Amino acid sequence: MIYWELFLAFLLPGILGYGGGPATIPLVEYEVVHRYEWMTSGEFAEMIALGNALPGPIATKMAGFVGFQEAGIMGAVVALGAMVIPSLILMILLISLLMKYKDSPKVKMLSSIVRPTIAVLLGVMTFRFIGDSLDESGWIQTVLIMGVSYVLLEIRKIHPAYVILFALFYGALFL
Repeated sequence: MIYWELFLAFLLPGILGYGGGPATIPLVEYEVVHRYEWMTSGEFAEMIALGNALPGPIATKMAGFVGFQEAGIMGAVVALGAMVIPSLILMILLISLLMKYKDSPKVKMLSSIVRPTIAVLLGVMTFRFIGDSLDESGWIQTVLIMGVSYVLLEIRKIHPAYVILFALFYGALFL
């Protein structure tokens, strides 16, 4: 039964996650945290932070991690397959249409509508993570990590992987 649940949990984000990895994060969060309750919001946030520090697409890293955590290697294979199969099938079937209409104004308009929607979904998830952090770590720690991260990313232009590692190290030492 766990394999079927893993398959369904990652098939839906694989089908509906138009826009790549960032678009699938809120969809996977719903399935993993709220629907199947395999993780808490805090654990999910930690998985995203660690996954962003590693190379490769975030969607497959999430699927592999959750699948392995819930059902070992076979669970990881099932979750990865469910995440990748919809895109693979659609790309094979629709590549000629995509190449024919890629410069169409209607296709460009569709993309311009989807991008803000993805931004809103990511923003809502971010506010949820901030709320969880305030509850678990307190406002001083949350504001400190957010402030230092902002300075390191935007002012000092340090690579996000290093900032994530710094935050993980800080959390391990002080939280």
